[in-house]
Amino acid sequence: MAKFILYQLLVRVMGERSWTPGGDYATNGSGKFNDITPQYLAKLKKDLSVSAIWYTGVLAHSTATTFEGYPADCPAIVKGKAGSPYAVRDYYDVAPELAQDCSRRLDEFKALIERTHKAGLKVVIDFIPNHVARSYHSATNDFTQASFFPLDGPLELPANIAGHELYSEDPALATGNNCFSRHPGITDWYDTIKLNYNYRLTWDKMLDILLWWAGLGVDGFRCDMVELVTPEFFEWAIKNVRKEYPGTFFIAEVYDKKNYASYSDAGFDYLYDKTGFYDALKAISTNREPAYWLTDEWQFLGDLQPKMLNFLENHDEQRIASDFFLADARKAYAPLAVSMLFNQAPFMIYSGQEYGERGMASEGYSGRDGRTSIFDYCTLTWRDNPPALRKELYERYSTLTKLAVSDIFAKGGTYDLMYANPTGSDFNAQRVFTFMRGWQGRTALVAANFSDSRIRIKISVPKDAYDYFGIGRVAAFEEPLTLEPFDYTVILAE
Repeated sequence: MAKFILYQLLVRVMGERSWTPGGDYATNGSGKFNDITPQYLAKLKKDLSVSAIWYTGVLAHSTATTFEGYPADCPAIVKGKAGSPYAVRDYYDVAPELAQDCSRRLDEFKALIERTHKAGLKVVIDFIPNHVARSYHSATNDFTQASFFPLDGPLELPANIAGHELYSEDPALATGNNCFSRHPGITDWYDTIKLNYNYRLTWDKMLDILLWWAGLGVDGFRCDMVELVTPEFFEWAIKNVRKEYPGTFFIAEVYDKKNYASYSDAGFDYLYDKTGFYDALKAISTNREPAYWLTDEWQFLGDLQPKMLNFLENHDEQRIASDFFLADARKAYAPLAVSMLFNQAPFMIYSGQEYGERGMASEGYSGRDGRTSIFDYCTLTWRDNPPALRKELYERYSTLTKLAVSDIFAKGGTYDLMYANPTGSDFNAQRVFTFMRGWQGRTALVAANFSDSRIRIKISVPKDAYDYFGIGRVAAFEEPLTLEPFDYTVILAE
C-alpha cells in the first residue's frame, strides 16, 4: 500500500461512562465491539483519511473478572483488574468483556470485521508470538510443556504482589521478557510465560493461529515484540500466510534500529520507527536535541524509509498532551507535520490523540503516568477538554491527514533542505526543519518551527533541489516566511 493512515483503537476504552479508579468490571464496565458503529467508522475514513484500524486488546487475555467460559485468574498473575491485553489466554478467542453477549463474543467481532470492511477500512489485530498468560488454555490448539521454558523449582512471585502466596506453579516457567529465573521481579512480565521457538511444533501452532484469523477476514497483524522471536520464524510464517491470503500485511514492533533490516528482510511490510523518528521528534520537541538531528535519522534508514510506521503516540508511549511530554496538544503541530509529511511512510494515530487526550487520569494499576491504561477498566478523558480546543485539534489533524495521503506526499520524492540552511541570520537550524516534496511536476515546501517563539525565516533552496524534481525555480519557496510557535507551514506549487 502507498502511504496510509492507521488508527489504533483500544476497544476497552470506547464509549462514555463513569468509572472509579481501580474499579472492577461490574463497577466500571468496558467498551464494546458494538460501540464501533458504521457512523463512527465512516467519520474516521472521511475526516481523518484512515485506511486501516488496529483493534487493540481483542484477544482473550488474563483478567481478574469471571466471564462465561473464563474463570477469573488468580489476582497475583493479573496486572490491574482488567489485565494486560498482551497476556493472552486463548489465541482463538476474543476478550469476553468486549461483547454485549458474552456467549456470542466471536460473532460480535465477526460483525465488527464486516462493518469495518463495508466502511472501506482494513482490519488489523495484534499477533503476540513471544508469550502467553500463565493461565493459557485453548480447546482449539493447546500448547504442551515443551512449548515453554521450565525452570528448576517452583515459581516465587515478588512478595509485594498482593496474593502472591495464592498462586502456585511448579516447575516455574520463564517470563515473556526473558527472565529465566523462578524469582521474577516486580518489573518483569510475571503475568506471562515465554514460548519456545526451539520447539518446531511452536512454529506450526503459531502459523495456524495467523491463518485462522486471516480466514475470519483480518487483513493485517501488528506483531508484538518481534525482536524476542527469531526473524527466521517470521520469514517462514509470513510466506505461508501469503500463500493462502496474498493481501495480508504485517507490522513489526521493533525497537533496535540495527534490527530493522533483518525484520524487513523477513517479510514485514512496515516497522515501528520508535528509536528513529519518534525518539528524535520527541527530543527535538522538548528542546533536548536540534532540529537538524532528523537528517541523520532518515539517512540511517535509507531505502527503508517507506517501510517505517511513523507515530507520535501509541499505547506504550506517553500522550503528547500529558505533563510528561508537551503538556499541550497544540505544541505537537510541528512534529506532526514532519512525521506525516516527510516521506512515504504510513502514519499512526492513537485514539483520542486527535482531540488532545492527556492520559493524566489515575486509572488504577497504571497510575498517573501520561498514558491511557491498558490494565484498567476506564475511558478516555478528552471530552473534558474545552470544545474549542477539541475542534481546533480535530480540524488540524483532518487537514494534515488529507495532505499526507495526497499523491505529492504519499508517492513523491523528498529533498532535505537542511544542508543548505545552516544557522545564520535568516535561519535557525536548531529549531526549524525544512524539506521539499515533489510528484509529477507538483512540489511542496514544508517548514516546521519547534521553538516557542514566532520567527521569521528565509529558506535557501539550491538549484540541485529544483533539478531533483525536474522543475524551475519557485519564487514562493524563497520568500521570507513567518512561522508561529510550535507550528508549520506548507507551500504548494503546481
